Amino acid sequence: MNRTRAEQLLSPARSILVVGEMMLDEFIWGKVSRISPEAPVPIVEVQRQTFNAGGAANVARNLREFADQVHLLSLAGTGQDADILRGLLEVRGIQLGCVVFDPDYTTIRKTRIVARGQQVVRVDREKRRGFTAAQRAQVMAQFTALLPSLDAIILEDYDKGLLDQSLVDELITLARQSGKIISVDPKPSNAIRWHDVTCVTPNRGEAFRAAGRSVSDPVEPATADTALLEVGALLLEKWRCEHVLVTLSEQGMMLFTQGRAPYHIPTRAQEVIDVSGAGDTAIAVLTAALANGAAPEEAAEIANHASGIVVAKAGTAVATREEVLASFPA
Repeated sequence: MNRTRAEQLLSPARSILVVGEMMLDEFIWGKVSRISPEAPVPIVEVQRQTFNAGGAANVARNLREFADQVHLLSLAGTGQDADILRGLLEVRGIQLGCVVFDPDYTTIRKTRIVARGQQVVRVDREKRRGFTAAQRAQVMAQFTALLPSLDAIILEDYDKGLLDQSLVDELITLARQSGKIISVDPKPSNAIRWHDVTCVTPNRGEAFRAAGRSVSDPVEPATADTALLEVGALLLEKWRCEHVLVTLSEQGMMLFTQGRAPYHIPTRAQEVIDVSGAGDTAIAVLTAALANGAAPEEAAEIANHASGIVVAKAGTAVATREEVLASFPA
């Protein structure tokens, strides 16, 4: 694919909704020069602190580079963490009209302590909980009103309690009736049936677990990985979806489509610094390209370029539209 075609498929004039758990990613950056006398652990001298939108909010943040309108349907608290997260999203123009801010809910926060470029420890603050019955009725009414203006929907499952089978079925049924593209980032620990969606995007480990298979070592080339090929075929049947895109880290991606041979896209990453959020970038760019009329193979190739860019950055980063276009030959 050349840059002209990529530019056609990444026109930002689209409206996309992300559904899933929004999180606050906190990074504490410091240096280590000694070990604690209290326990055999490093002492981190804090130098700075940064915050990023995480989870479904990071998908929305990535999408904002490729869509004019990005909406988020989610649940958050009302304290300081929620305020920081709301500020990070609003400054990027992400629409929060379908987000419920509940004072009884704990905003999910992940704190990563990083020293000398290496993550020392991660601390998670979360309590599993979904919408109450009243909140669910509220967001479904908002979803139904918003649906005619949408081009695509992304369902982001982090298995924190927000998405369950009945909610997913209701969202997918309404979206399908309206002819919308539906992309899914699954969590195998949450055994949801992703029937009738456009594309599901597990990583290799998630794909094997979802298929009920033991995770095996990758085989080179990926096209000769019989275990992976069997898993892809099983998931197409299990999820009854149009496509399964398995992300393969340093091996790139493998696209499985009903009635077609698997399509392998080699990695574009030149350097890997941090894989945090790479899956978020992949599903965001894949969905934006599909919404612009890309063939599944084209959308997967563009998503692969974007993932290769973002893994070369520290933290939950984004790939800009300019960076992605520049990665294609003129």
